Amino acid sequence: MAYGAGAAAARAAAIAQAIKASGAIVRLEPDDFLTILSKSVKPLVVIAEGGFVKKEYQYLTAYKGLIFFTKSQTTLLLPGDAEVIAAKKIWIPS
Repeated sequence: MAYGAGAAAARAAAIAQAIKASGAIVRLEPDDFLTILSKSVKPLVVIAEGGFVKKEYQYLTAYKGLIFFTKSQTTLLLPGDAEVIAAKKIWIPS
C-alpha cells in the first residue's frame, strides 16, 4: 500500500511542477476557443493530433497572458491570419 501512495504522491508532485512551469491553462469547448481566436490579431495556434481510441485534434493558444486549450473530434476552421505550428504532441497536466 505504501508503494501505491508513494507513486500517487510522486505523480501529484510532477503535475504540480508542470503547472508551475506552464502557468494556468484554461480548458475550453471548441466554439469558445474559436471565440478567443477571433479576438486576436494573427493568433499563434499550436495543433497536434492525439487520442487513444478515437483521433482527436488538440489546440493551444495564448491570449492576454493565459493559455487556452481545447480538443475536438473534428478539425477546427482557424482564422485565415492564424500562425499555425504543428506539434507531435501537446501534453496538458491533469
